[in-house]
Amino acid sequence: MRVSECVSCQAFPCSDVRHESYIVPNIDVKPDAVSIVMISEAAPQNPEDYFYAKGKSLFAETTVQAFNTAGHPVSSVKDITRQGVYLTTAVKCGKTGYGVAARTIENCSLLLEKELALFRKAKALMLMGDVAIKALNAIARRAGEKRPIPAGSTYKLRKQEYFFRGMRVFPSYLQASRSFYIEKGKQGVIAEDIAAALRLRG
Repeated sequence: MRVSECVSCQAFPCSDVRHESYIVPNIDVKPDAVSIVMISEAAPQNPEDYFYAKGKSLFAETTVQAFNTAGHPVSSVKDITRQGVYLTTAVKCGKTGYGVAARTIENCSLLLEKELALFRKAKALMLMGDVAIKALNAIARRAGEKRPIPAGSTYKLRKQEYFFRGMRVFPSYLQASRSFYIEKGKQGVIAEDIAAALRLRG
């Protein structure tokens, strides 16, 4: 199954993102082999920095480093996906500024909902940053369900366990960003969350 053939944006209604940076993973994946979905913030402005881009991409490099710090040695995104991990973003277009408007997150959560529905055997969702958390909460709210992640700082939220439609949900910090190299304290937290999610694979 190729994800980009199952999930797509037709209207591009959001005004605070770069539509020319729109990306849905264009990879062939076996849905039943995915046990963990890692959701980062937004697509990069430069497509060459995306997870599945050829060569050395920013998102790939920081994510690989995060897995290595977690004690799961990998050298590429392919190594990560072989472990049953699917990488994507909550917002499918690149940002134009620092933040993302609530309406944009709501719009893109419609795509994310379709994307998550492809992976019915997933055991864990990793929400890498506030945008991913808000997107999942939007999916739940639209369905009349309780929000999976309550309001609060990520540091405090991590002390509890959360679930969404049978999957364990990990609110964590953004790993797909240049800031990952700078924020050393968050690297350790991200590594702990990755290690905990990987233990759920069985």
